[in-house]
Amino acid sequence: MRTLYDEALAEEDVIGLSIGTRPDCLAPETIALLKEYSQKYHVWLELGLQSVHDKTLQLINRGHNFQQFLDAVRACAGGSLNICVHIIIGLPGESDKDVLQTAQSIAALPINGIKIHSLLALEGTTLGEMYKKESIKLISKEKYVSLVADVLEILPSTMVIQRLTADGYRDIFLAPGWAMNKLDVLNSINKELERRDSYQGKHYR
Repeated sequence: MRTLYDEALAEEDVIGLSIGTRPDCLAPETIALLKEYSQKYHVWLELGLQSVHDKTLQLINRGHNFQQFLDAVRACAGGSLNICVHIIIGLPGESDKDVLQTAQSIAALPINGIKIHSLLALEGTTLGEMYKKESIKLISKEKYVSLVADVLEILPSTMVIQRLTADGYRDIFLAPGWAMNKLDVLNSINKELERRDSYQGKHYR
């Protein structure tokens, strides 16, 4: 990996690295390497979590549990390496309370940034097939916007919000249709916060 990173950083207009991986795929030597680079460059480590609830992680076949995510975060924290977590709102079987528990758990950890996604049904995936068979119901835009606002109120104001809605996947996208209009979703989230007279970190403890 050092060779690949050095090759990328040799480019004049590259000022850092953003590395995405699973929390169960971080070897100690990889963490040490990223910490080394973070002493000189701006480095983000993106970890896919999606939910803190093991029952959900098992249902969506993540292949790791919440404890493995915690272990990865604690091993990477305490230095100049930036940690970004990915979560999904609207996962099968999750209640509003489950989503807020995920946000509260993340807010208590040494995490620098977050990417928030809605659940998408994509062609060629298990969830896509479940959607076609009508065995799962996807979240509505109104519910998603409301829950995102709830999550933002819980997260610390210092946490960088890198994404508020999913995008891409147009060639295999099935649903929900509202998720394809990213600007509309972002505007709706802003309007919901304005309606509440609220902001990121309002309920952070």
